[in-house]
Amino acid sequence: MNGVSGVCKVRTLATVSSTSEPGVADPSAYCMEYVRKRDYESYLIGSFYPRELQGAFFALRAFYVELASVQDTVSNAMIGKMRMQFWRDAIKSMADGRPPQHPIAIALHDASRRANLPAYHLRRIIDARDAELHTPTHLTVESLTAHAESTTSTFLYLLLSLLNLSSDSTASHAASHLGVAQCIHVLLRALPYHASKGRMVIPAELTARHEVRQEDVFRKGGNANGISDAVFEFATVANDNLLTAREMFKQSGSGDGKVPRPVMPVFLYGLPTRGYLGRLESVNFDAFDPSLQLRDWKLPWKIWRGYYKGDF
Repeated sequence: MNGVSGVCKVRTLATVSSTSEPGVADPSAYCMEYVRKRDYESYLIGSFYPRELQGAFFALRAFYVELASVQDTVSNAMIGKMRMQFWRDAIKSMADGRPPQHPIAIALHDASRRANLPAYHLRRIIDARDAELHTPTHLTVESLTAHAESTTSTFLYLLLSLLNLSSDSTASHAASHLGVAQCIHVLLRALPYHASKGRMVIPAELTARHEVRQEDVFRKGGNANGISDAVFEFATVANDNLLTAREMFKQSGSGDGKVPRPVMPVFLYGLPTRGYLGRLESVNFDAFDPSLQLRDWKLPWKIWRGYYKGDF
């Protein structure tokens, strides 16, 4: 994602099986570099996982970024479906101990063996991204929330499994809400890009409520009538979910509101989201303001501080 939003722009490697595929010799290093180039925020977060699990983290994130990128790297939905089928077949082959000769698939297979990752979570993400090829615009916030649950939240569930913490009900419920907040953050940050491609990522019920004409957004960007109000309402949904995720730890047994250290790496994703929402507010919810596309140079420090303070 240039940080996160670059997921919407990146051109990914072709998902074909080949023994000469770059990175097959060292799949783990390939995935780390893949994430560093395409999702810098995740690259920073990865260093806070236990050293023995960092390779698995980068494999999972590379898989997630690869799937999220398909929509923008294919010329039509049919080719996109073929890419998704490749990954469905790859997950099945991994279960049989025969991953395809693709660096991300090989690294993901190694991660699955190490942490016994639930294959149904991997398939759920594939299915949701496949559906997105045909219905990229959501009519309601409820529909968008369901999509976030099947993609961003499910990725966080995989991270909980990686850390052997999937049975932690507080963390799981908090991850569900954080996933929704993070998904909306990604969509809002990428709104200028999507608008340039003639796509509206804000649910139709919000744009209709504020009398936003999609064609105006595609032509005028932040100057379109009502768009800042629709962005505000969409961002409020994200912020409410972020606050709910944080509140769950305050209501947990510890009572101090801190996220337990073992689970904190998963919730570091809340820090880029929280930072973006704050910056969006500072520009009066103009999602087209160029400053929002700049990398937050304080983010490495914020992530470090959040990890040791148990706060996101």
